[in-house]
This record gives sequence, structure tokens and C-alpha cells, in this order.
Amino acid sequence: MKKRILLLGLLFVAGIFSLIGCGGKEKVKIAETTETPETKILKVSEAFSIENLNPHQDYQGWYTSIYGLTQSLFQINEQSAVVPVLAENAEVEGNVWTITIKEAASFSNGTPVTSEMVIRNLQKAGTMNARFTYFTKYTYEVVDDKTFKIVTGEPYPTLLNDLASPELAIVDLDESGDMATQLVATGPFVVSTFEPGGTITVEKNQQYWDGAVQLDGAEFYYMPESSTSLLAMQNGEIDTYTSVTADAVKTLEQEQDRYQLSTVSATRLQFYILNQNRLSDSVRKAINLTVDSSDIEKYLNGSVSATVGPFSSKAAYGQVTKDSVDINAAKLLLEEEGYILNSSGYYEKDGQVLTVNVAYYAARSLDTVAALMQEQLKEIGIKAELTLEEDPDATYIQTGDFDIGLYCMIADKAGDPYYFISCTLAQDAPYNCGGFSNQEAQHLIEELQYEADVEKRAELANQIIQIAIDENAFGYIALFNKTTAMVTGVSNVNENSPFDFYFLNAETNME
Repeated sequence: MKKRILLLGLLFVAGIFSLIGCGGKEKVKIAETTETPETKILKVSEAFSIENLNPHQDYQGWYTSIYGLTQSLFQINEQSAVVPVLAENAEVEGNVWTITIKEAASFSNGTPVTSEMVIRNLQKAGTMNARFTYFTKYTYEVVDDKTFKIVTGEPYPTLLNDLASPELAIVDLDESGDMATQLVATGPFVVSTFEPGGTITVEKNQQYWDGAVQLDGAEFYYMPESSTSLLAMQNGEIDTYTSVTADAVKTLEQEQDRYQLSTVSATRLQFYILNQNRLSDSVRKAINLTVDSSDIEKYLNGSVSATVGPFSSKAAYGQVTKDSVDINAAKLLLEEEGYILNSSGYYEKDGQVLTVNVAYYAARSLDTVAALMQEQLKEIGIKAELTLEEDPDATYIQTGDFDIGLYCMIADKAGDPYYFISCTLAQDAPYNCGGFSNQEAQHLIEELQYEADVEKRAELANQIIQIAIDENAFGYIALFNKTTAMVTGVSNVNENSPFDFYFLNAETNME
């Protein structure tokens, strides 16, 4: 049966790495601009830089998107849904997708975006980027200048999620050369100057196909040290930056007349796996009734937001519930299982103190989380011993040698719940290393893999995650925040988007 997908508000998505700088000090020369008082040039610092402008290579499409140079057929909105950009709509019948391109869509040189050029871009990205090699295996057909077909090997309901990836940007391959220092694309801005590994200056695309562009241009300075960005903002040398540290937030909040701060939950998740092969149902539930995500959020000082499940509550597939922290209920569960509180304040049974091994690695603040969990568990009488590993994937994730295994990963990587669910809850999944096995959940996962209806996918995902929560197989702690700092008057830098790869756009403005 043919299903037409009208793409406004459809298909949930996401995506991978925060642009977080590290501490320290460095001096960065800020170029003096010659703009007139009427010229609007936004000055930005970025913690990462690129060596060339090829959006199809590695993760460079993230940055060409940040700079406002490139666009994909679709993009992800603030509610984690796929919406059309260069595409008008899409239809799917089985494994055949028919995609229509907007009539007005054109490159910065005025050349229209055609079906043939889109197909060439997808194939080019497939040959250059290991994460998209499957695009070289699909069959393509040009229907007309603005319509084309993609035939996948088997039904693939999340194809549009992939087509929203910034690495699948559409560029004029005939006019962009080797994309080392020049690029002809569709975004609201074009390259003015580019220093590989350093500063990039962009200017307004005078032939932008999708309406007026508010800024005249922008300058992006490479500042890997977060302290440098803060100092540059305080000195008036930059107007905005992302990946603002908790300490910088405290500093900037003291001058609310000069600066604006926007914080949203992003997509990188802190969570723990409860080993069902070693912990009883009651002990696992007691642990989940004890670990207080809100306290962890407070201690980490604004860098994370406590979460109920692995996905943002703004997403349709992030609608799950869990029990509130209840220490008395946790203790009662242990006592009902025969544990008795000893003189040292720990529960024991048959002369053995209730002790759990918490395995963790130091990155992504998991060392702090482990220490906080140790204190919280001690409060209810569970002794936690911490085991630090350098490489979790080669140690406790692989061996299952833990009672509580801490981990951090991008949960909403593909803009759809299936990626995280298939990696953590499916049978034989790499991060299903704590013994979770539920036939109902497995059946729902298999259904989710091929379900094309967006609302049904969200419903299935919520059911699956709720089963994992109810079985106390996992504990979802917090999502890392994305914080954007702006001087007063700067607006529309995608500050409300949870995704790092959106920033400059046609609506970006400054007073």
C-alpha cells in the first residue's frame, strides 16, 4: 500500500558529538573588520576546525552546515522531527522512495538543484564516507529534473532520517572543484575566505533561493580552549559561541544586560546497565529507587539535565515514566528479601554485606557520577565498590564483569529511536551486556525495524523503553546540555535546537 509522507512534522531524528572545548588559555588574533555601521557581521568562535570544505568527508558536513553554507534534502527541527528543506515531499511504496525537489531550490551560482545532481551527491558521499557506504548500493532513477527514486535492498523506513544528515549535503559538484577551499552549495551564505584549520569568513548568498538573509556575513574563529571563547566574548571580540562551560555560565549570568544564555538538553546520554545475571529483581529496583538523577544534575552544575528515558521528552518517542526516588521503599525491598542492616550501616544476608561493583570510565563526567552513586547507595545501606577502566568497550562492556556498568553515548544518533534501542535492548546487542532478555520487547524491536508510520514508531519505542525501565534493566541518568551564549541582540542561531550541527541560517540576526 502506497504511503505518502507529508514531511512537515514527520519522522523523528537526531544525531552525534558535542563541540566541547577544554580548559586553558590561549591568545587568538581577532581580525578587524571594515564593515560600515549598517553592515551586520556576526563573530563566532568554534572549538573545532576543518581542513577543507568537503561536506561529504568525515564529519565536515556538520561544520559547513554550522557556517550556513550547505543544506541537505531534509533537516531536523527543534522537536526532533524531519522536515523538508531542499525536498518538497517524499512517497514510499515498499522499498521504493520517490522524492520531489522544491522548484525554487538552487545553488549560490543560480543553477537549479536537479535530480541528477542530488543522486551524484548521494553516491559521492557514499564513496567518501564510511558511515554512508550503503548509498552506493542503492538503485537510483531520474524521473524528471525535480523528481527521482531511490530503491533500497529491503524496506528502510528511516531513509529520510539519513537524508537529513548534514554529511549528505547537496553541492554543485561541477563548480566546486575539489572542495578544498571553494564550495558552491545551497545555503544562505557563501565562502568569502577560508583558512584550513583556522578562520572562515562567509558572506550573504545574494542568490539565496529561500527568502531574505538577515546578516551580511559572519566570521568563525577557531578557539579550541573554552576559556579563550569566554575571554573573547567579555572583550567584545565575538558575539556568540556554543559549548559554554558551567563556569562560563556562572560568569556570564552576572551580566544579564550584556549576555543571553540558552540551554537545551542535547542527545548524549549518561546511563547505567544493571546486571540481571548478578543482581536480583529487588536489588535492581532498590538501586533505581535510590539513584537521584536530579542531585547528579545539580552537582554537575548545569552541564546535564536529568532524564527519565534515553531520549528528550520533547520527542514523541521520549514519552516514558519511572518511579520517583524513594529511599524508604528501597530499604523495604531489601528487607523483604531477607537483608538486615548491620552495625556499620550496610545491609547483609547470611553474613555477606550487600556489595555492588560499579564499573566506569573517567570521560563524560562518569567518574563524578560513579562517586555520587556510591554515596547515594551508601545512604540506603548498599556498599558500592568502584572499578575504573580506561576502555569500557574492551573490558566490562565486553565481559559483563560488573554489577552496575556506567556508560555514555549519543542516544539519538540517527534521529530515530531504533539506533539506541537496537544497540542496547535487542538480543545480542553490543550494549545489552547485563542480561536483559524480554520476548515482548524483542518482538516490538523487530516490528520497529520495519515500521514506516512515524506515530507508530514512536509508540513502539515508548513501549520498548518502558519495558526496560519497568524491569530495572537500565537506569537513565541525564542528557548533556547544549548551551549557547549570545550578546544581547543576537537571535536565531539555532540556540533551541538540541543538535550541534545547526547554527547560522537565513533568520540569524543581530541588532
